Amino acid sequence: MYRYDEFDQKIVDERVEQFRGQVARRLTGELNEDQFKPLRLMNGLYLQLHAYMLRVAIPYGTLSSRQLRMLAHIARKYDKDYAHFTTRQNLQYNWPKLADIPDILADLATVEMHAIQTSGNCIRNVTSDHFAGASADEVDDPRVWSEIIRQWSTFHPEFSFLPRKFKIAVTAAPKDRAAIKVHDIGIVIRRDASGTLAFDVYVGGGQGRTPFVAHLIGEGIQAGDLLAYLEATMRVYNQYGRRDNLYKARIKILVHQIGPEEMRKQVAAEFVEVKAQGALALPQAEIDRIQAYFAAPAFETLRDDALLAQQKAQNKAFAAWHDINVSPHKMPGYAIVTISLKPIGGVPGDASADQMDLVADLAETLSFDEIRVSHEQNLVLAHVKQSDLLVLWQKLDAAGLATANYGLITDIIACPGLDYCDLANARSINVAQAVSKRFADLDRQRNIGELKLKISGCINACGHHHVGHIGVLGVDKKGVEFYQITLGGSGDETASIGDIIGPAFAENEVADAVESLVDLYLNLRQPGERFLDTYRRTGIQPFREKLYAAH
Repeated sequence: MYRYDEFDQKIVDERVEQFRGQVARRLTGELNEDQFKPLRLMNGLYLQLHAYMLRVAIPYGTLSSRQLRMLAHIARKYDKDYAHFTTRQNLQYNWPKLADIPDILADLATVEMHAIQTSGNCIRNVTSDHFAGASADEVDDPRVWSEIIRQWSTFHPEFSFLPRKFKIAVTAAPKDRAAIKVHDIGIVIRRDASGTLAFDVYVGGGQGRTPFVAHLIGEGIQAGDLLAYLEATMRVYNQYGRRDNLYKARIKILVHQIGPEEMRKQVAAEFVEVKAQGALALPQAEIDRIQAYFAAPAFETLRDDALLAQQKAQNKAFAAWHDINVSPHKMPGYAIVTISLKPIGGVPGDASADQMDLVADLAETLSFDEIRVSHEQNLVLAHVKQSDLLVLWQKLDAAGLATANYGLITDIIACPGLDYCDLANARSINVAQAVSKRFADLDRQRNIGELKLKISGCINACGHHHVGHIGVLGVDKKGVEFYQITLGGSGDETASIGDIIGPAFAENEVADAVESLVDLYLNLRQPGERFLDTYRRTGIQPFREKLYAAH
């Protein structure tokens, strides 16, 4: 993984001391909240319903054990002994005191972490495939290119005050695990006919108030031209993006208004000018330098573990966890392990300080000292020997981290909602807990199969409800919380925006509604179909009839 150089460390250390002075001035009243707001947002600090919230950057979702232990230490010392992993592969502390924020940032700086570009109208944390460097289907490690983009975008003078926040995601596999088509810019790395790396650039995706799937704007961009093409895209947005209307300021609105073909022409013209300047040509030596940070671990030469089948046969719980939460690795004898942060009835994405310490220990001893955060609010150990899986499961199980539900209906994405967020219209956590408990039976979950259920507490869609196979959106009706249901969304390579099925449901009706939809799917599905497949084949009408006949 990437390591700070002297310049990185100096920048972060200086930012900490600068913000320490700004916090001191706020505490003495020298700065009022309006004056302080832009300063705190530049350092990832939000003012929520009940307290400040600090969002820590985890670039492309990759952490070392040392870094995760520091996150645990901060949760224990400065917060309420837990933290929340987000859908941008970041981490949030929901209860820090303002006076402690400079010390928290100073602690983060000692392990090469910060909260820069986790808020504000800038290029946010670049996200990527949480299986990067481990999955057999990728053509290259997307974290290399995510890091190159991160370095280009950090403190970029032209893009520090954009019309709105800007999000970039990168994948290098046919299976899109990074939801690139619902980002402002999504990048797919592939190999062209000659075997050379090529970059397809999708522009104008996003969720929120007006959700869109991104359009392919740049096709087959060469590695040396990647930054120039991204710069050209950003310049077009910075020039033409709306600044007079908060709700129409994202690049998705620009692409929608002028059309993808005109956007393609505008970017192509700007690309010619940027390339002619030559400053953003990406030298192979620089690519090689960054790639060296992501060199493959010292894998042993192994065969698939002969004892694994026997261990599974002797332990039903371990076998279920293995079959659901363990994914194939590109190297024989190794496996990718998803650690679910979605215990039945729990808060999606939350982890205690003790749990974070345990995962750090397990990563250090069993997975080359590396942890991944997924945009689905889980943790991943990407390089575990198959012969270590049983021991790993036993230790996770003892800590409440062995829930076998990856990709199933209880692996719910949910934002913090109205329990924390001052933008929310409704709570999300309680609905997630109710649905999770309703479908607690693992045999039932496995029979249902893959089903992405996602919940947002407001139209900003931090819970990604628009791309849930079943999406739930909290809305306010004269001070009462209701929940709108959408069907047929997807954030993968077949990305789609869900369809609103009809009138909203009361909080105590949501779990029943979800159960009705699932029961109909089980009656309608053909062999091999997932919920999404059945919905796309039948359309919305049978689901609507079923849901409102019972309502």
